[in-house]
Amino acid sequence: MSRSRGIRRQPVRHVREGVSRKVPDDLAVEEPLEIRLGYEQDGRSVERSVSVTMRTPGHDRELAAGFLFSEGVVRRREDIRDIWHIVSSENGGGTSNIVRVRLTEGVQFDADHLKRYFYMASSCGVCGKTSIEALRASHPNPIPQGHPLVRGEVIQRLGKKMREGQTVFEQTGGLHAAALFDTEGTLIDLHEDVGRHNAVDKLIGEQYLAGELPVSESIMMISGRASFEIMQKASMAGISTVAAVSAPSSLAVDLAREFGMTLLGFVREERFNIYAGAERIMAHKIREISNIIQ
Repeated sequence: MSRSRGIRRQPVRHVREGVSRKVPDDLAVEEPLEIRLGYEQDGRSVERSVSVTMRTPGHDRELAAGFLFSEGVVRRREDIRDIWHIVSSENGGGTSNIVRVRLTEGVQFDADHLKRYFYMASSCGVCGKTSIEALRASHPNPIPQGHPLVRGEVIQRLGKKMREGQTVFEQTGGLHAAALFDTEGTLIDLHEDVGRHNAVDKLIGEQYLAGELPVSESIMMISGRASFEIMQKASMAGISTVAAVSAPSSLAVDLAREFGMTLLGFVREERFNIYAGAERIMAHKIREISNIIQ
């Protein structure tokens, strides 16, 4: 991600011990991205806008593909014929904030289904039970039960490794991240964005475009909290284990338990909480000392 697209240098005033001075500072860029979907309907070509999201520019193709996959519009790599930016006349013929996705001929698109699914499954749980049922009805990748197994000490190293890979965060301090690791803690892929869900879409989208889904033998680490929307996207990609720097929501825990996923929160170098799927975590150094919850 280049400075011109993902980072903007801005003059600010630093105030230290009562002394103010003007210095340059790097800000994470936030711009809208419109995703337009092209498909065949009743023998004619149709194009419609399906999403507008505020994101950090960069890896827009992956973001679009990840969004369409996690929302159930596409299931296989072959469902997308091509993805491209619309050329903008306003910036000398460069790329605009609009991405066109063309479905392969024969792939059906139900706009009403997308509206219902996006409303029910991606709106942070208008109704918890209904949201989970909507996800279950269109789930493409079953989660392998009971595996892969992951050592507790591997989990504790993930946060540090993710932070080391966050190049834009180091400059701006203003981006979320989503990272994919193998069960030994080796970094497979990492994406940054101003939105947690966008970072996850970019991460999943890259795997989708590479034909690597499902990634059921991998661990996804995210900055911030684990929401229902994040868990929904992870489950669609077949990810069995999600680790978050912060807390999960109650509906995220419900979804993890429903689909047999492992959900970890407050992941630090010295500790983490297991909210669901404890059977995947091998923590030989952890001793169960009491059953506190009554």
